[in-house]
Amino acid sequence: MVIDTAELFTPAPGRLVLRGRVVTPLEVIDDGVVVVDGQLLTWVGRADRAPEGAELPDLAAAGSPSTILPGLVDVHCHGGGGASFPDALDTATARVAIDEHLRHGTTSLVASLVTADAETLLARTALLAGLADEGELAGIHLEGPFLSRTRCGAQNPSLMVAGDAQLVRDVAEAARGHLVTMTIAPEVAGVGGADGALVALTQVGAIPSIGHTDGSAEEVEQALDSAFERLAEAGTRSGRPTATHLFNGMRPLHHRDPGPIAACLSAAARGRAVVELIADGVHLAPATAKAVFDLVGPGSVALVTDAMAAAGMADGRYDLGPVQVRVTDGVARLVDGDSIAGGTAHLLDVVRWTVGCGVPLVDAVQAASTTPAAVLGRTDIGALEVGRRADLVLVDDALLPLRVLRAGRWVAPRG
Repeated sequence: MVIDTAELFTPAPGRLVLRGRVVTPLEVIDDGVVVVDGQLLTWVGRADRAPEGAELPDLAAAGSPSTILPGLVDVHCHGGGGASFPDALDTATARVAIDEHLRHGTTSLVASLVTADAETLLARTALLAGLADEGELAGIHLEGPFLSRTRCGAQNPSLMVAGDAQLVRDVAEAARGHLVTMTIAPEVAGVGGADGALVALTQVGAIPSIGHTDGSAEEVEQALDSAFERLAEAGTRSGRPTATHLFNGMRPLHHRDPGPIAACLSAAARGRAVVELIADGVHLAPATAKAVFDLVGPGSVALVTDAMAAAGMADGRYDLGPVQVRVTDGVARLVDGDSIAGGTAHLLDVVRWTVGCGVPLVDAVQAASTTPAAVLGRTDIGALEVGRRADLVLVDDALLPLRVLRAGRWVAPRG
């Protein structure tokens, strides 16, 4: 399937006035208005304070109003719609995955690769950089190859290698400024130290992300502190390191051996890290997801999908880089083994599940938009605020998608 980007959008009028329940970073406005002029949001607020001259839709005539969310921002996604970023050999294939998530409300997407040999990583990075140049991707994330074989998850442990600062620089060059994050395990040789991969990441403007690690709490705490200090010096897109899908692919938390989870939560609670959560009903229990929000707050949580090619697709077999995945009842697991192999949800599904865990809608939306936008260093997306890009999602009372607007243009429905 080849996606023509021009066919994804339908024209919107020069000025667009939307009315409904509006979710801002701070509150839910039950009767709110969002005004779009061109590609920008020019007014957001209560309907009874709308700017003079704005022709407001009749809320009563429309029946049950839509809820208006900001366009969602996913900083960890391997694919969707049957297409996989780690396996894409051309931009048309990658666009299939981008389109799948865009039509479900993700207006800014980071493409994630998995552990592979250096030649493959460089080739895939260069391919995706072209789409980032065009603004179709918000950046690139590498999940490996400097990871713990003990905590390899659904990735191929035979391809995991020691930290290599030169490979970091080579990948960053191929990414042409679009390398956002790279997942690393602090205990792996060559990751730490003045000449290690962690420091190299901060030097090329990318964010170290702690994950797939069997490290101790002390090792991870030291790595997070080092990354935080180095990012401040480098002036990169974000001043905070991240944790790749907290809990998953990590040594479990134990009261006498707290491991990486305790260190990541502590750093996030102090505003020195952002933790990713795959809150999709498969990777975490509801109480776990809610506890993290209660402990660190939505400003330090980035909801992610970790989606692979099966997102939006039927059960069956799919590729995830060098490994084969079987999806049964919407759950992806390795064909050779039983490890969970990424997600099959869209980010709006993750928001809906998170709200179902008891997390307030405002907090769940912030963690799927404003906080990940901050990870990208972007202040032009990720919130319904004046001056930001006109990205928004209209959803029904069940938080199911109705329409999507990106940069002031409606995304055409499928079919």
